[in-house]
Amino acid sequence: MVIVFALVALLVLSVVVVGNWWMWRRLFRDTTRAPGLVRQVGVVVIAGGWALTIGGLVAERTGAPFWLQQVLAWPGFLWLALAMYLMLGVLAGELVRPLLRRLLERRARAREAEALPAPEPEPVPVAAAGPADPPPPSAADTPADSATPPGGPLATPTRRLFVSRVIAGTAAAAAVGTVGYGTYGVLRGPKVKRVTVPLAKLPRAAHGYRIAVVSDVHLGPVLGRGFAQKVVDTINGTQPDLIAVVGDLVDGSVKDLGPAAAPLAGLRARHGAYFVTGNHEYFSGAEQWIEEVRRLGLRPLENARTELPHFDLAGVNDVAGESEGQGPDFAKALGDRDRARACVLLAHQPVQIHDAVDHGVDLQLSGHTHGGQLWPGNLVAGLANPTLAGLERYGDTQLYVSRGAGAWGPPTRVGAESDITVIELASRQA
Repeated sequence: MVIVFALVALLVLSVVVVGNWWMWRRLFRDTTRAPGLVRQVGVVVIAGGWALTIGGLVAERTGAPFWLQQVLAWPGFLWLALAMYLMLGVLAGELVRPLLRRLLERRARAREAEALPAPEPEPVPVAAAGPADPPPPSAADTPADSATPPGGPLATPTRRLFVSRVIAGTAAAAAVGTVGYGTYGVLRGPKVKRVTVPLAKLPRAAHGYRIAVVSDVHLGPVLGRGFAQKVVDTINGTQPDLIAVVGDLVDGSVKDLGPAAAPLAGLRARHGAYFVTGNHEYFSGAEQWIEEVRRLGLRPLENARTELPHFDLAGVNDVAGESEGQGPDFAKALGDRDRARACVLLAHQPVQIHDAVDHGVDLQLSGHTHGGQLWPGNLVAGLANPTLAGLERYGDTQLYVSRGAGAWGPPTRVGAESDITVIELASRQA
């Protein structure tokens, strides 16, 4: 197993190194005439960007001083997103490059054809013999600068440089624009999404009951107190009956992020706010965070259930807690409940849906996937989760997966807009 892991790690490292060398070649080497400052700057930017990224990840995982985490996180995580889209841009450029070359070659040939003088009419032959015509000029007599360069018009350094600069400039502009817009989308705060979910067992009196679902806030070195306040204000603005915080609230310790999470004390709902752990809580000290959110006024559901006036609300721990003996326990949370009542389950990861089906849950609320966060990451996330985002049915159980309010790593989303979802329960008896 260790050998397999080492081989996979070596393969991944090789791909990353070759990919970055190719990116440097296309963006810096091929766009300059000779070695110099620009190429050296390219080496510093790419190598330095990855050094910041690795440093930010290591600092976060090892509990380095929080100020150091913040210093490394912003540039390091943004470079991670930028490098990905630069590589995609360079890859797309490989497809465009031959097309652009052909286009320029046709134009060059058309211009050369227009510049040729019109052929003169052949002289009328005369009977008188004259001096012999001079022999045609040899190749040695032809001026060297009038010869067509080998490989045709596009073989000239000027045209090759032009093609490289156009493609590199377009790739860089597209990458910067994509990351910039995706980062703005996260920092401005999540949007509200509204979804109606009919439940067969829900009594008529609960028709229209509103649950505000928020997941994956990921407070940390990048998203701090100001972002938490935006989330709280957005949730309170929906005037929910109940608030469900379904994991991955933080990326760091209570000591570092306690002040950032403080605005959560302002959450307001008729039947209160509830919390279940996500996998990132177990990287950050889950027990301490459970106590902290309880102090802030949220009620943790640790493999537990509470009976609300019209339905049961249950919550299970995240599967990441299994390594600490605190994994999900569906039997404890749901085993002795009255199955005639509707049941809503809070579970961070969508993969927990199969246990929910076995225990007769009517609706599971989850997060974890971020909707892929950075396209084309949605393709990978879609393979790892039964539902990537939105509402789907599994037998008699429905699963709703939120894309999440924040972002992990780069504070950037592309093709997966952040959201806070208001689930409006509908009674079939209404």
